[in-house]
Amino acid sequence: MNSAMIDVMDICRSFGSTRALDGVSFRIGEGEVLCLLGHNGAGKSTLVSILATALPPSRGTARVAGYDVVREAREVRRRIGLTGQFAAVDENLSGRDNLILVARLLGASRTEARTRADELLETFTLTGAADRAAATYSGGMRRRLDLASSFVGRPQVLFLDEPTTGLDPVSRSALWDSVRSAVTGGATVLLTTQYLEEAEQLADRVIVLGRGRTIADGSVAQLKEQLGVSSVRATLAEPAAVPTAWAALRHAGLEPQPGEPAGTVCVPVRESAALAAVVRALDDAGVVITGISLSEPTLDDVYVALAEGLTDLPVLS
Repeated sequence: MNSAMIDVMDICRSFGSTRALDGVSFRIGEGEVLCLLGHNGAGKSTLVSILATALPPSRGTARVAGYDVVREAREVRRRIGLTGQFAAVDENLSGRDNLILVARLLGASRTEARTRADELLETFTLTGAADRAAATYSGGMRRRLDLASSFVGRPQVLFLDEPTTGLDPVSRSALWDSVRSAVTGGATVLLTTQYLEEAEQLADRVIVLGRGRTIADGSVAQLKEQLGVSSVRATLAEPAAVPTAWAALRHAGLEPQPGEPAGTVCVPVRESAALAAVVRALDDAGVVITGISLSEPTLDDVYVALAEGLTDLPVLS
């Protein structure tokens, strides 16, 4: 792993008798994108708040860009960009002036601040509204302006807490491009999201939180492999041949999956080579097929399977 830009060690956080985080640990290397997935209340936003120095942990330690988030909070804040779940812009200022203000606060000259503001206004499709007061912006526009402000200082570490909530597909795609560009420039990104497609698009690594604990940790490919089941789906030329197809597949050591549409058989498999086994079994039985496909498990499938496993965890209190 590259040098750790985020190092979380046994972080716990309690609110009264409720433990929002219960011993979370992980490290993120420079230039990596880590996605935190989890149901509402899993502890994602609490963890981001701790790492962004907005909330102290009840126990454990964390370092961001080499600095302790409690003892060296100011140094941490100088090196991060943060977008929370809700847009935080000055509605009395124009979009351009919001970004110029942030840039000036970060130490840019007037010329540098204006240049950076114009770059980000174009990136987030706000150029046409640059000189309008943010109060006149739609909710999606305010969200894009808030996102743009987190990129102003070209931070070493970006915390994006459900950043694309409320964005249209075009704006969401633009944000993804901005994240990729920041990573290409060396930034490290910690992203929380409810959109599993977002994790597949961006994440080098995914951590799934459940009831304040880590219940899975790995790349998207590794998490899919952990679920371990792909499906071969064959469409038969004659729907009446389904019983024959089932018998042939079982004879070949395969187990068809019930509940498929008429004239279709579906077989869970562990490896793509099994597609050929399905074709051979049906051909040997004289079953004619008009189509066949192999589908891998999606991250949605992985998340649902993991979420179902949360019933085995004790409730934190």
